[in-house]
Amino acid sequence: MPYELDHVGIAVRDLEASIGFYQNVLGGKLIDRYRSEAKGVESEIAIMEVNGSRIELLNPTNNETSPIARFIRQKGKGVHHIAYHVHDLEKALEDLKERGIRTLPDSLRVNKHGRRLVYLNPADTDGTIIEYCDYPEQQEEH
Repeated sequence: MPYELDHVGIAVRDLEASIGFYQNVLGGKLIDRYRSEAKGVESEIAIMEVNGSRIELLNPTNNETSPIARFIRQKGKGVHHIAYHVHDLEKALEDLKERGIRTLPDSLRVNKHGRRLVYLNPADTDGTIIEYCDYPEQQEEH
């Protein structure tokens, strides 16, 4: 199954300053900005595009329960996850199961852009949070 880099998620403490950096220093463009209070997200998210690459800036909205807040407390701000686009998320999940790779419980969801996603268990990925995602609505269009 082919995998390609979809985006990099970055945990930030100051969303405005981070957006400014990506716009003013890297020439990025703000594609979208939204707030998600869904369990396992609880963040304000800014999607930046820099020369054709996507970056998600993740700022926790609840310092007690947000996984992003927990990540910042434990590891500091910086790269939170790397997302890979897979052609078919169901097939990718079957492949992971066959290989003995676990996903994080309750992380399977659809975001506001129609992207289906799941996080792999970092215990099985040498500590890196990896997201698998697909875009079923876009697949139907092609």
